[in-house]
Amino acid sequence: MQLMYGLEAKGEQDEFIATVEEAMALTSQYTTGNHPVDVFPFLRHLPGWIPGAGFQYDFARCKAAITYVKEAAFALMKAALDRGDSTSCSLAILLSRIDGRSSDAQIAYQEDVIKNVGLIAFEAGSDTSYSTLVSVFLAMTLYPEVQKKAQEELDAVVGPYRLPGFEDRGALVYINAIVKEAMRWHVVLPLGVPHRTIEDDVIDGYFIPAGSMILANTWAILHDPEAYDNPEEFRPERFIRDGKLDPTVRDPYAYAFGYGRRVCAGRYFADEALYLAIASILHVFNITAPLDEQGRSIKTELRQTSGLLTYPKEFRCVVTPRSEEAASLIKGAVSSA
Repeated sequence: MQLMYGLEAKGEQDEFIATVEEAMALTSQYTTGNHPVDVFPFLRHLPGWIPGAGFQYDFARCKAAITYVKEAAFALMKAALDRGDSTSCSLAILLSRIDGRSSDAQIAYQEDVIKNVGLIAFEAGSDTSYSTLVSVFLAMTLYPEVQKKAQEELDAVVGPYRLPGFEDRGALVYINAIVKEAMRWHVVLPLGVPHRTIEDDVIDGYFIPAGSMILANTWAILHDPEAYDNPEEFRPERFIRDGKLDPTVRDPYAYAFGYGRRVCAGRYFADEALYLAIASILHVFNITAPLDEQGRSIKTELRQTSGLLTYPKEFRCVVTPRSEEAASLIKGAVSSA
């Protein structure tokens, strides 16, 4: 919200956050579910009160949530600009590039494009990155040796008196491998985003007519045992050779962010954000499995929700500062924020 609109979220109960979550849940449900209108397209002309056409109400609810997110946040941001408030955010920069000499229709069109940019970035960028970060917390509880190696690298490169920065990324080989492995191990969009062919095509002897819906099995690609040894295991070392990232290993970036013209426009931002979050979290926190009444670690496993966008199913972990120095870094970061 701050990056795109210059607005500060008020927490989990924030109106925009709640509406975005509703819009994402409904979009996922209706994209992956089975609906009579998919089989009998003429049903789209029926009013919702007719038996069998209740989906009209569901789709209207989904559209209303998405429209609200698109319009309301933009309106608040633009109102702040009109008042002369300093709003440093992505959409304000885009608005400043509109030629004021354009016609009203041209300005309205360009503003609508900017609204859609904000909507897509907000909807697509928040839940996907969150899902990957949650999987990292789970991986650290399951593979403490990975966490130990990461923290040893961070201690050697960054030291105890500051947080990691973008300038450290080139030297943090193991952290970069964790980012790659997180996207491979837990695939946020297992079947990607549906595409549709615009003309007839032939692939390896298979005729694909125009208008065909195409789903890419990204999960299978990133769990292919011929490309990744023991693909169910979280092992960042698979991406490292001779102390450097191995370019010969199948790169999750080429698949996790989608394909073709419609590849994720925010993939570079997402990559940098995941790197900085993962490096900072592992630098200052220990993430461990909870203990039972006998003091034994409670084992869990990666179990994913279903739908267009997936999350690790609920699990528990214990998060503690690594040291007094780490605790002061955390407090300093919170204070500056």
